[in-house]
Amino acid sequence: MDIQSFIDNLTPESLQQINEAFAKKQNKIPTYSYSQITFKDLKRLFDIRNNKTQELFDDWFNNNIELKPDDIKFLNDLIENNEFLIESYKEEDLKVKFITPILNRIKFLDFTIPFRDFYEEPLIYKTNHFILSGTTDFLISKGLEFAEEPYFFIQEFKKSIKNDDPRPQLLAELIAAVELNHFISMKGAYIVGAIWHFVILEKMGTNQYQYFISKLFNATNLKDLQSIYQNLLFVKSQIYQIAQKNGI
Repeated sequence: MDIQSFIDNLTPESLQQINEAFAKKQNKIPTYSYSQITFKDLKRLFDIRNNKTQELFDDWFNNNIELKPDDIKFLNDLIENNEFLIESYKEEDLKVKFITPILNRIKFLDFTIPFRDFYEEPLIYKTNHFILSGTTDFLISKGLEFAEEPYFFIQEFKKSIKNDDPRPQLLAELIAAVELNHFISMKGAYIVGAIWHFVILEKMGTNQYQYFISKLFNATNLKDLQSIYQNLLFVKSQIYQIAQKNGI
């Protein structure tokens, strides 16, 4: 077996271990890619815990945002046009045909604040002991030409969690954003096929975090999709309030 074949057959975990060993030998800081990071990596780097309680989502999910009739028709049409194919969609199909229309309709772009949504945006967090690096799927951030201060992430428009687990990737991005922004909490979401979960990360201390994962929302169910839409509108409203409070 040649060297390239050997590398191609390595698991992401084995590749990361080799990377760490090589970095240590070269006196370099190990780098972790968002796209390959695992829960095992997160546990090695941080004291991070899953808090099972759901009360933290109450203010977010029990918002009083009312949808207009044309919003409900839009969401219903989106389901009717995609529900029989959504589980077979490739990642880009799911993104273009189902997810992006929702995000575009919410219109996160605001020139007066300013903030907007970004796709495929690089995010790097460096410490003396490790580097988190990679490209995010979707984030909402202060800035227009480039992301300056991330507020919310959506990770992985995946067909199936069996292909790749979006949860540690999202958590790593949330940790990076919390530290870069000097925030104590950060919101996000991850998508697997038609299933959405919302996530809240809280900083508890130096390298100490807890995270909360919401109940699932099935985007092929109109009631759930309406809730998803309302939850994203609430995020937009909250970002606007934070930006005004900070005098942006």
